[in-house]
Amino acid sequence: MFSRLRSSPCRALVALAAAVAAVTVLAGCGTFSTPSPAAQTPVAFGHIHAVVPEAGATILVATHMGLYRVDAEGSVEGPLGGYDFDVMGLTVTDGVLIASGHPGMDTPSELGSPNLGIIRSEDGGQSWEPLAFTGEEDFHVLTAGPDGQVYGIGSSSPVVQISGDSGSTWMAGSEITAADLAVTADGVIYVATQSGLFASDDNAAAFGLVADAPTLYLLDAAGNELVGVDTDGQLWRRSGQAAWTPIGTAQGTVAALGLAPSGVVHLVDDRGIVALDGDQATTILPAL
Repeated sequence: MFSRLRSSPCRALVALAAAVAAVTVLAGCGTFSTPSPAAQTPVAFGHIHAVVPEAGATILVATHMGLYRVDAEGSVEGPLGGYDFDVMGLTVTDGVLIASGHPGMDTPSELGSPNLGIIRSEDGGQSWEPLAFTGEEDFHVLTAGPDGQVYGIGSSSPVVQISGDSGSTWMAGSEITAADLAVTADGVIYVATQSGLFASDDNAAAFGLVADAPTLYLLDAAGNELVGVDTDGQLWRRSGQAAWTPIGTAQGTVAALGLAPSGVVHLVDDRGIVALDGDQATTILPAL
């Protein structure tokens, strides 16, 4: 599946960031539709850092101004719990929310400053508790595996951090400069880097290049399905070890990407929050 490497060098993602910033509007390969304006309530989220599908058709939207819940009709709930922190990283494991970022003006001081470290909510975002790296670290990259393990990379180090107890304690894996992480049902950890897609089948002890993969900068997984977006704005899907398949194109830079167990892909691009289901792309919530 991939060639074995013991580790990848710690290198800045300057080239990848530049490529992402240069993404242009491309012709879509699907049919795009938008719900009627009456069904939508535009919200000034500011920057969206992550979208995480929940059970059913709702998604969690991690923003600069708090965490929100959005349904398939574009109805918005939030900020959840009234928390105004900047949610830079977000994942869900067994119904528990794991997040990171920076405090807002009214964020309780016990959650950490200037960085939140790892915080956890067991009630859908209505309340949060500080767990680890409090005040020290900001995790832009967080994801959970099918076995409940949580993986993250903080802003101060390229080391993959691993937690087996929903974020309470962490151990260090290999170093790899990553733009995003995703874990498939078979336990393989995929990492998007400026040098290509890398993978580990030994719990982040070592990573190897996935030679047939496009150069992706955002990833997500559900079961053994993996989706990603490349630096040209092309969206890709792979099922198991099958070949990569193009599934559509973005309009502008994709800021966040999420794959639901149903197969629906949620993304945030110049249109707003978009749901891609087969060859139909629907703008759930338009950009302001």
